[in-house]
Amino acid sequence: MDSIHQRVATTLKLTGLVCLGKVEMPVTMNKLSSDHPARAKFTLLTVSADLEDFQSLRQILGSEYYSIRQARDCREALNILTQERPSVVACDHNLPDGSWRDIFAQVRDMADPPPVIVFSRHADERLWAEVLNVGGYDVLAKPLESLEVSRVLGSACAFGHRAVMQRN
Repeated sequence: MDSIHQRVATTLKLTGLVCLGKVEMPVTMNKLSSDHPARAKFTLLTVSADLEDFQSLRQILGSEYYSIRQARDCREALNILTQERPSVVACDHNLPDGSWRDIFAQVRDMADPPPVIVFSRHADERLWAEVLNVGGYDVLAKPLESLEVSRVLGSACAFGHRAVMQRN
């Protein structure tokens, strides 16, 4: 396992959260042996017209702990969101047919809304304050930096899982 994947595993271990298959369960990483048939998976919905964003996230996160879905615009993202609930939604600030606000409005109306992370080349205090004030989880600056992506997504997955567990 290379160093970034070790950091993702460490983040998940520190949060005490691993998702097994489609059922989310809090467990420690050392309970998962290498021959365990189930793999820890969080589903990340990435909404961006820029293929580089999707490729960067896939490279940073790998596929051992994350299943990454891609939508290129609001319409495609909304179609996915009506069919499934991702663990986390990460979307670009500007989209061809709208913005992160449109995605957030759809997510907010879900029964158990996942955390929403916004990424932008123009990430600044104003955007960060706007995202947090409406209930978004965090903002990531582009180009995406591997340690920050791992930290933010790991904690967002844990946050989303705890919120669902508290409601149930």
